[in-house]
Amino acid sequence: MNFLIVGLGNIGTEYQHTRHNIGFDALDQMVAESKFEFTEERYGTICEYKFKGRRLILLKPNTYMNLSGKAVNYWLQKEKVPIENLLVIVDDLALPLGQLRLRPKGGDAGHNGLKHINEILGHQDYARLRFGIGSNFLKGQQVDYVLGHWTKEESVAIEEPIKKCTQIIKSFCTIGLGPSMTQFNSK
Repeated sequence: MNFLIVGLGNIGTEYQHTRHNIGFDALDQMVAESKFEFTEERYGTICEYKFKGRRLILLKPNTYMNLSGKAVNYWLQKEKVPIENLLVIVDDLALPLGQLRLRPKGGDAGHNGLKHINEILGHQDYARLRFGIGSNFLKGQQVDYVLGHWTKEESVAIEEPIKKCTQIIKSFCTIGLGPSMTQFNSK
């Protein structure tokens, strides 16, 4: 059974470990804990991750955030992944720092990556793992905050939630979305 797990972010050293790239960081953490590794492929870096009889295609799009839908659609088609087996990991300003929330679908909440995925797929009926980055910025400073690097304190605060993303991804792929939401959203 194939799953597509997409961590949203922007390519380039200037974006590494910024709040907006938490999706990349979550997948990097998952791969670091395994014997698998990423390779450069069309529209992104891919890791084929095997877990309990499932084949997880971990994708970090190289299309930049605003064109993420192009990579998501390509890999869904190429690997024949059913939409219910798609999980997108995304930063979320509306959640407190480090809070994780698994959702079955939803709007883009102004997130350009989700906006483009919704536009390309023609719907928003796919699972997403929202990673809270907080909203500790002044009016008019949202872009700088989102594209900014974590403070030392924030970096420490997100260590455990990033590790927890691996557990959530594995749960999503084995016991399913509903039971995973019950298990992880209540904490």
